[in-house]
Amino acid sequence: VQLQASGGGLAQAGGSLRLSCAASGRTSSSAAMGWFRQAPGKEREFVATISWSGGSTTYADSVKGRFTISRDNTKNTMYLQMSSLKPEDTAVYYCAREGRPWGMGSSSARVYDYWGQGTQVTVSS
Repeated sequence: VQLQASGGGLAQAGGSLRLSCAASGRTSSSAAMGWFRQAPGKEREFVATISWSGGSTTYADSVKGRFTISRDNTKNTMYLQMSSLKPEDTAVYYCAREGRPWGMGSSSARVYDYWGQGTQVTVSS
């Protein structure tokens, strides 16, 4: 399974960006996925996760109410709509996918078997 993240870029504070994560290879739509981010000099942190069906989502407190995670299983693609961006959202954003099927998602990076290459998001004040 390969994951390709895209959609990052430069935005002003208060602006919006939408990230995409396309899965290819021996994929199945029946796996939970998630977004993580890593700012310079900081540990990688959880952002959001979505269950295999899309029916369950969980967010980090820092992004709740501003970010929305979604997926389109017909396209093997996950999205992260980011609104009301803040300078502290600046980071490399990584998408991840569990290897086991039927997962409900997790905030722990350890459960994810596949990772994308990351896409840079920079928010200016």
